[in-house]
Amino acid sequence: MSAQTQDSVTTVYQVTGMTCGHCEGSVSTEISALPGVSSVKAVAATGLVTVVSATALDEEAVRAAVDEAGYELTGRA
Repeated sequence: MSAQTQDSVTTVYQVTGMTCGHCEGSVSTEISALPGVSSVKAVAATGLVTVVSATALDEEAVRAAVDEAGYELTGRA
């Protein structure tokens, strides 16, 4: 699911392995470091990670950030 507003793109990703607030923080920190990202909201209970960025992100860059945090990006939600 991607939605584009005038100056940002919101994309929701599915991430497996998150079980707690610490997991959410780890994923959010890694994705937040990507260029153009303005907001990240990770929810362990659903495995959904909502990312707001200036432009559409390269999914492989997001996958690498999630991998770095120790979790698995399974794709867009």
